[in-house]
Formats: sequence, C-alpha cells, structure tokens
Amino acid sequence: MKKARFTEEQMVKILREADDSPVAAVAKKHGVSDQTIYLWRRRFGQLETMDVRRLKALEVENARLKKIVAERDLEIEVMKEVAAKKW
Repeated sequence: MKKARFTEEQMVKILREADDSPVAAVAKKHGVSDQTIYLWRRRFGQLETMDVRRLKALEVENARLKKIVAERDLEIEVMKEVAAKKW
C-alpha cells in the first residue's frame, strides 16, 4: 500500500485552509491536485485536527478490543470441545 505524503492532521489543516481560500490555490501551494482536496473533504468532512486524533485513537482501541473478544471466543470454543468429550 502506498504511504501517504501527508498525515491526517495535515490533511485536515489543508482542508480548513481550503475552506477560506480557493481550492485551486491551496492545492497548488501544497502540491496536490484539486481532486485530492475534494477526496479529503469527502473523507474528513468537517472534522478538526483534534477530532482526527481522537478518531485514530478510538480505531486503535477498537481493534485491540476486537482482538481480545476474538481470543476469548476461541478459548470458550476450546473449553466447550474439551467439556463435550467423554473420558
């Protein structure tokens, strides 16, 4: 997967700048296309920089919790199989 040139916080700052100035001028200043600005706008909408940081932290925590639940479910299935066997 291609690594992004800008962090999500930088993208949001550029979007907020594009809200006040013409998109073409902001895109040229930062070396991206107009379409990229519109793509970022669709992705981040009206989020602020702090919102993006919080969203990223929540995504990391959610992934960690999903992993814990999956491991717990696996342990429960193993215990059920062991309990079901007749010794």
